[in-house]
Amino acid sequence: MPGLIGKKIGMTSLFTEEGKYVPVTIIEAGPCVVTQVKTIDNDGYHAIQIAFHDKKEKHCTKALLGHFKKANTTPKSKLYEFKDFDSSLKLGDILRADFFTTDDFVEVKGKTKGKGFQGVIKRHNFSGVGGQTHGQHNRLRAPGSMGASSFPSRVWKGKRMAGHLGNENIKIFNLQVMKVIPENNILMVKGAVPGSVGSYLIIEK
Repeated sequence: MPGLIGKKIGMTSLFTEEGKYVPVTIIEAGPCVVTQVKTIDNDGYHAIQIAFHDKKEKHCTKALLGHFKKANTTPKSKLYEFKDFDSSLKLGDILRADFFTTDDFVEVKGKTKGKGFQGVIKRHNFSGVGGQTHGQHNRLRAPGSMGASSFPSRVWKGKRMAGHLGNENIKIFNLQVMKVIPENNILMVKGAVPGSVGSYLIIEK
């Protein structure tokens, strides 16, 4: 699906014309530069590669510098490929937030906040073991039994246990575009999207 690369700015809220209070996420969507047009003849499939957000030349490899030079643009931080884009796009074309319109529905993909190593109560919403009276004073947040001791004498694969939480790619579906501010390349999308403020997002129609 076609789309843009964006950056999460933060959250706010607005009122609809009907007076309904709606929480929205503010996303800086573009400007994105077309850095490569992939064709079936050359690459075996059709896609558009776009780039977003400037970065210093000293932080870019020579290969990427040459890649950006072909598109007549400055080095960029984030690259992404989209399929099913308009075939009329050419190398160096610029895509802005007005690619989307109000009341469009989009899918937003990003990396969630990393929570580090967490126990089963936070990671899997366990309720804890036993009560806090009648002699139970320790291991209140323990996971409980790991399984049967006789068979299979091991912990089953997939058992919900403590471990790393967050820092994974997540896609949120069917988010409504509530407002577009094209002069500032701003999208206001209904609800929350993954990631912390300043993280990159992929917004697909």
